[in-house]
Amino acid sequence: DGIKPVTAYIMEEYDRAAPSGTGHVKVAGNYAAGLKPKDIAHKKGAEVDLFLDPKHHQYVDEFGTSNFIAVTKEGHYVTPDSKSVLPSITNLSLMKIAEDLGMKVEKRKIHRDELPDFAEVGACGTAVVITPIGKIMSEGGTIDYKISEIGPWLKKLYDRMTGIQRGDCEDKHKWLFEVK
Repeated sequence: DGIKPVTAYIMEEYDRAAPSGTGHVKVAGNYAAGLKPKDIAHKKGAEVDLFLDPKHHQYVDEFGTSNFIAVTKEGHYVTPDSKSVLPSITNLSLMKIAEDLGMKVEKRKIHRDELPDFAEVGACGTAVVITPIGKIMSEGGTIDYKISEIGPWLKKLYDRMTGIQRGDCEDKHKWLFEVK
């Protein structure tokens, strides 16, 4: 039925990582901190939790399950630049693909006040590649992107990434190799 958007809930009172901590490292302790927030998000009606920076709670960090990506109305690919975010090979690959598609890539701080201005928002990670975000809820209200399917830019990125993975699209970055 296509790639359906999910709802995210901003965690106001919980952090996934400590300021200057180990959020950027794949260790078991980083996942345990997200168990209660994930439960809270589900109880609020959201499929995923969205964490803000642990020091100021003003800048987007990442979803509990994956990296945050967005597309501006001008067609720029935007992802957070934060020491607390776990680096993602999927996000790095999508950044390259975005450049291949002629998109400007911005890795920078994303203030929470920018969220309503994005044309498309997604969660990206190994298992799903891209999951579109249809709504972002918080105690202050709901941002509704008014979508029922993945947006056009995220769809292009998804199709190119999965096309390369399947061998249906040219792998100009030499990511694939034959195992003998």
